[in-house]
Amino acid sequence: MMSTTAHSIAPLLKPLQLGPFNLRNRIVMSALTRSRAVPTNIPTDLMREYYVQRAKGGAGLIISEGALISQQGTEWENAPGIWNKEQVMAWRKITDAVHAEGGIMFCQLWHVGRLAHPDAPEQKASGAPVYAPSAIVARGYTRKFRFLPGTPGYVMPTAIEDPRELVELYRNGAVNAKEAGFDGVELHGGFGYLIHQFLDSTSNQRTDSYGGSVANRARFALEALEAAVDVFGPKHVAIKLLPSGGGNDVGMPLNETIETFGYLLREAEKLDLAYFCFLRYSTDFDMVVEGKLRATKHDVLATYHPFIETTPIFLNGNVEPEEAASLVASGQIDAAVFGRLWIGHPDLAKRIEHGKPLDGQIDYSNVYGQGPNSSEEASRKGYTDYPDALY
Repeated sequence: MMSTTAHSIAPLLKPLQLGPFNLRNRIVMSALTRSRAVPTNIPTDLMREYYVQRAKGGAGLIISEGALISQQGTEWENAPGIWNKEQVMAWRKITDAVHAEGGIMFCQLWHVGRLAHPDAPEQKASGAPVYAPSAIVARGYTRKFRFLPGTPGYVMPTAIEDPRELVELYRNGAVNAKEAGFDGVELHGGFGYLIHQFLDSTSNQRTDSYGGSVANRARFALEALEAAVDVFGPKHVAIKLLPSGGGNDVGMPLNETIETFGYLLREAEKLDLAYFCFLRYSTDFDMVVEGKLRATKHDVLATYHPFIETTPIFLNGNVEPEEAASLVASGQIDAAVFGRLWIGHPDLAKRIEHGKPLDGQIDYSNVYGQGPNSSEEASRKGYTDYPDALY
């Protein structure tokens, strides 16, 4: 049972001025894929209840679960999209409800690139190939697509001829997110998804202006960020990064990693972003390929802080409240992003504030739902049925 004391967590409770937004505290809710957008990737009233619970629970900022910017056959069945107007209207109900509770909400824009599967319903419906920077298959997983027969792994992707076409998907995602009432967007640049695939030399072996040199490999991420800033304006756009790699068959030698992400951070800072979110190394996301760990383990805060002058820094990855408060107090981060703790504690920020135990037990049997034929009661299980503490 984890609990906190008022003195130990006080820095987390201080408001944070994040561009035009006055966050009520520095306790951020991470993007958490929960697979409840049933049917056809459209956000639901149950999802609205879920986000409202966490807005009432005191989150300083809520990052939506990854919202797909195009029809993609991801490993997460029933993930929400933000590529069409019906989805926009459904998200609007959620953002309006979150705002009514005093919450601030960013939409995480998500494209999985080569981690899609052509047999997934969304990919089949789109009629599009599985795109990636290069025709290099992601290795190491054989059971990611739990909803497909057998144990299919990843497939050989199609190298996108003109990456600017994919940049425009991020622009359109930002346009839709703005129409849906989100306060800003966070681009998912980690976990070996599309942006990460362009950054990493093991998944990007292009010979044009989007591959080869550090500047070329960073070009796609910077253009996607610039497109989103064009839509939302400065200080409304952020990016989540996983420099240590590991998951989904990405990871470069340390020197190349530091050079690549250091360059990206310096150039991205010129866009006047809302924040950089670093996901630090965790064994949860690491994998072994051909007998070797794919991660490039290093301290992301110590390594990349020198590349950042003014942009706020958020930290994600098994962060505990007292550790987060200490990092805020020492000026190493501006806010902490909590993931799993928000699953079992809809009132996480209030619990931290009042020193209540963080003793919620996650129902892992239903973290990702039970599919399109599940009842509302079954969908609530392990999703919106966690109790608040007594205050």
